[in-house]
Amino acid sequence: MQWLAGFDWTPIIIAVMVLVELVGIGFAIDAVMRNRTPQGTIAWAIALVLMPAVSIPFYIVFGNRRFDAYVRAARKEHAGLHALWQQARAGVEPFAVHANGGGAGLCPALERLTALPATRANDVTLLVDGQATFDSVIAAIDAAQRYVLSQFYIVRHDGIGARYRDALLRARARGVMVLFLYDEIGSVELDPGYLQPLIDAGCEVSECNTARRGNRFQLNFRNHRKTVVVDGLVAFTGGLNVGDEYLGLDPEMRPWRDTHIRLEGPGALAVQLAWCEDWQWATRRVPALNWVPRAAAGGGRDQVIVLPSGPADPLETCTLMFMHLIQGATRRLWIASPYFVPDEGIIAALQLAASRGVDVRLVLPGRSDNILVWMSEYSFLPDVIPAGVKVYRYAKGFMHHKVLLCDDTAAVGTANLDNRSFRINFEITVLAEGAIGGAVEAMMQRDFERCHGVSLAEFQRRSWWFRVAARVARLMSPIQ
Repeated sequence: MQWLAGFDWTPIIIAVMVLVELVGIGFAIDAVMRNRTPQGTIAWAIALVLMPAVSIPFYIVFGNRRFDAYVRAARKEHAGLHALWQQARAGVEPFAVHANGGGAGLCPALERLTALPATRANDVTLLVDGQATFDSVIAAIDAAQRYVLSQFYIVRHDGIGARYRDALLRARARGVMVLFLYDEIGSVELDPGYLQPLIDAGCEVSECNTARRGNRFQLNFRNHRKTVVVDGLVAFTGGLNVGDEYLGLDPEMRPWRDTHIRLEGPGALAVQLAWCEDWQWATRRVPALNWVPRAAAGGGRDQVIVLPSGPADPLETCTLMFMHLIQGATRRLWIASPYFVPDEGIIAALQLAASRGVDVRLVLPGRSDNILVWMSEYSFLPDVIPAGVKVYRYAKGFMHHKVLLCDDTAAVGTANLDNRSFRINFEITVLAEGAIGGAVEAMMQRDFERCHGVSLAEFQRRSWWFRVAARVARLMSPIQ
């Protein structure tokens, strides 16, 4: 090894540095060519050129905004998915609602963003907070006759996790097919001991596999959907995952404020279709399911359209949905979001809505489980409050629900008003008109009573260091 002491490493070091720089420049060009925000493009390009050794690993993991492997898989198995879509469309056709072409409700613009048309004869029931949600979900599982489709971003092996699993095991013991899907990043702490009884009972269990199938290093993608479908007739979605904190049992984040919905009627098939596409991606299989809907037993007072969204979409479905609703509001636009880190387009749309006399109200958490998001939210106050947007902080615990009321159209789902939901996560939102609008209005009025109004002075009174930190946190959001 004595020869190493006199070896001149300088040419090799220079060659490696040049190679790393060339790779950084290549990735910077890739960042410029991809469809992302200008701030994100500039941030990535500068970092990759000036600090390639540090930035390249982060870009490999976080830089891709397009879930290419999902798209390739869908194209490869296009015939099977196309047959599935045809079954679903044929099933809901007798209940299809002719688009009215106006306002921000169930209109052609939204229908073109999703696979199935708006449907009538649905009943949408608000499930406020964890106890009501899990009581309703478990009751539906206990009434299942053919199958239960389950999908959550977070599943925990705790009290409510055990209760939920026991309901699935009871269904399986009756001969009901149980298919269980979970996000491997969101549920990274889930131990195999939770899943094994399901597997032993004959339930089919799978990760969403967003980090595999050609995207092994793309850990930035998440399947953030939370859905349960029973027999193709009843579906659930909203803000709640499976964990005790969602029942308000976390001493640091209690009480937990959240909202889920129970959807009965033809609209349930649209939720089922989104679940099937995720299951097919994860397992390469599509189960035999019911694609013949029926009207809700309670009379079907609501018209519904279901919008799944994600990084495999040809357009930014989630962004376009929010933009359309904000621009279409004529009387009121009430939004509750636990993570508010919008882009310039959403900010401009909110400003315009308030400027044309719409009652724009934005409800944010008083405290948050994400310090960077909480700080960056303050930096948006000078953008929206002077335009007439009323901003509130929820003061009775942690607010986690994702709800929007545009005139009389209610939207409840899994998507936040942030860059991750707009462009990176797989999400799902149910938009409904009918009796549900009054229920959401009453629920949000109660929320307003638990809030305190936020003034621009609240941000201006903060220290100079806090305001700088808030702006830095905001600048970090588009990089993903």
